[in-house]
Amino acid sequence: MNNITGNSGGKPPRANFRLDKTNAKVFGVCAGIADYFGIDAMLVRIGFVAGALLGFGSFILIYLAIALIAD
Repeated sequence: MNNITGNSGGKPPRANFRLDKTNAKVFGVCAGIADYFGIDAMLVRIGFVAGALLGFGSFILIYLAIALIAD
């Protein structure tokens, strides 16, 4: 464990969240979240689709809010 950053290795955490326009499908929200946390964008996209279907569309509002607020 690194005493300065507090993480055990891998990519250092990013300072801020940004939409990822290069890997974007719609607005780049899921790709930006995946890039921020260092996971695969497809997992985030599947999570958003599942949340939109199971949450009666509330994830769609969250997605749009992130797309409008970020960048």
